[in-house]
Amino acid sequence: MIMGVRRDGETMSALSYKLISPRARTILMIFIYFYLLLIMGAFGNAVGKTLMANPKVPFGMISLVLMGVLAGQMTYRWKQDIILTSIVTVVVTFVGIWVGTLPAVSDFFSSIYRSADNPTILLGNTQAQVIGTLLMLLFCYLGSVLPIWSFAQPVNYVSFWIVTLGMLGGVIGLVIWHPGMGDFPVFTKFTTASGPLWPMLMVTIACGAISGWHSLVSTSGTARQLEKETDALPVGGGAMFMESAFAIVAFLAATVAFGGYQGYLDAGGAGAALGVFAKGMAAFLAKIGIPTDFGVAYGSVFLTIMAITIMQLVVRFMRVASAEMLGDRLPVMKNIHVGSIIALLLTFVFVLIIPWLTIWGAFGGANQLMAGLALLLVSLWLMSEGKKHTWALYPAIFMIVTDIAALLWIAYKSFFKDLPAATDAANTQGAAAAAIIGAICIVLVLAALVLIVDAWQAIQRVRAVKPAEA
Repeated sequence: MIMGVRRDGETMSALSYKLISPRARTILMIFIYFYLLLIMGAFGNAVGKTLMANPKVPFGMISLVLMGVLAGQMTYRWKQDIILTSIVTVVVTFVGIWVGTLPAVSDFFSSIYRSADNPTILLGNTQAQVIGTLLMLLFCYLGSVLPIWSFAQPVNYVSFWIVTLGMLGGVIGLVIWHPGMGDFPVFTKFTTASGPLWPMLMVTIACGAISGWHSLVSTSGTARQLEKETDALPVGGGAMFMESAFAIVAFLAATVAFGGYQGYLDAGGAGAALGVFAKGMAAFLAKIGIPTDFGVAYGSVFLTIMAITIMQLVVRFMRVASAEMLGDRLPVMKNIHVGSIIALLLTFVFVLIIPWLTIWGAFGGANQLMAGLALLLVSLWLMSEGKKHTWALYPAIFMIVTDIAALLWIAYKSFFKDLPAATDAANTQGAAAAAIIGAICIVLVLAALVLIVDAWQAIQRVRAVKPAEA
């Protein structure tokens, strides 16, 4: 964020062009586009095929979006007081989430989804999953093409209160309840279904620790919005603190909420992580008097909000990236609708073809590798400014080595285990999913290696020149 502030709000691609090499910008843009596609696939799979497919969730999400639009109108057009705007929109959103749990409303969506007979209509996906995914993509499209003030920003603002109050309620419930870990084992085995403890543990998505997404947004977005440089610490540090708090709440929701390891497995385990979180959050909220049925729906809307508020921004980044890469040769790519629709069509295919657990590890590896590359860029900038840089360079080296190893492991598993197994079982969709994930992992690794080589050459150039005084 500070690097972006002091470099006139330059994006990571522009910074890589100036600090590393001209071709680094193109390579980084390719890396970013595939990385963003993995984000859309991972979150889209979770939201569209699981959360939005729950008949008790869509009405709450529609209420949130409408209240976000209202918040934008009240704030920027009608010049209403922010306190009044917040109270009206947040309260109505909570009411909408509750209304979504009522039988009349949930039955309406069940009839649209045909939940009773649960028919499969497209690439092995049920009607509920396809409709839920389309609703999600509609939200993302509106967030990408409408002016920021009218949709994305006010929807995110209302979402902030829904998420923050949910976390606060969950923490209060935890304090009142003070449950234990039960029979959860401290350690089970070195290799799990995800892979070896190293490197796969390191690609856990807990953005309060380190995050490529935060790095990307802070340079190109936040750095241009800060009133003054000193705001970077409370804004950036505050965001990371809230992310880490959410990660801890999520961890506790999967452990203490069910009384022990067997209870966690009975709730669905790793294969039903989203449902586990929603049920765990409901258990915490129940300790402060929130009905369990509402708590589960609220936990599902909570997760949907967390994902969609990111996804609508990801589509913006994807259309900007495609315009920068292809706009000169294909002017149509500069059209915001064309760029957004292409990104959403790719997302739709990813969501329908690739299972959530298959894509999640690749997303984690790409996200943390992006963070490692961001640290490498920070190191170069600090060196060029004649300042201490090893505090960023050493973690960058660890991150990059670890995350390249993770992506190579996922590629190996995809090509040599998942793909043959799917082929032997005549599972065309499974084979396609394995091939796509494996290929993307290889592309990300190759792009990262090119950037590392160019960055090393840039480091040598900087060292050859006497640095300016700090």
